[in-house]
Amino acid sequence: MTDAAHRLLWTIVALVLVTFGATAMWISVSAPPADDAGAALLGAGLLDAWRLAAPWSTLAAAVTGVVAALAGQRLLAGELRRPRQALRGVLSHTGHRPGRTRLATDVLVGALERDLTTGDRGVRRARVVLTGAPQRPDVWIRVDLAADARADGVRAHVDAAVRRFATTAGCAPAHLDVAARIEPGPP
Repeated sequence: MTDAAHRLLWTIVALVLVTFGATAMWISVSAPPADDAGAALLGAGLLDAWRLAAPWSTLAAAVTGVVAALAGQRLLAGELRRPRQALRGVLSHTGHRPGRTRLATDVLVGALERDLTTGDRGVRRARVVLTGAPQRPDVWIRVDLAADARADGVRAHVDAAVRRFATTAGCAPAHLDVAARIEPGPP
């Protein structure tokens, strides 16, 4: 289901809930007077049960209406609100099928961090920060290494991950800064 269809579905559900809640509140507020038996909205059996449970039945209908209306209003407000994270950056592709893709920086950062921590190269954790222009960002990387990690293997792993990142994202880093911190080993 597409995002537009999903939003339309939940918007319809929210409108139904708001309508149901408003109708229940209206019925509970504008209930017919007790002395007018011909104006029954619920039928004879339900009217007797309604009157037997008075004043709690009116309160229950009002509370149900308010809860349904609030639930529908919150759902409707949530569906009509803009996404919390604005998409930043534009990746463009030229060639036979040109196009542009907007991508959140967090997606690129997460992918590069996962790539750096994948494999048995001694990288325990990675922290990546992208700054600057989307086409030529500055890339700041901090890796936490195991005590027995080999520096040449880690360097080759980081270089390969940055090359894959540049190829996949279509942007070459303008500046690359890598800091490594070695975790203390056993004494």
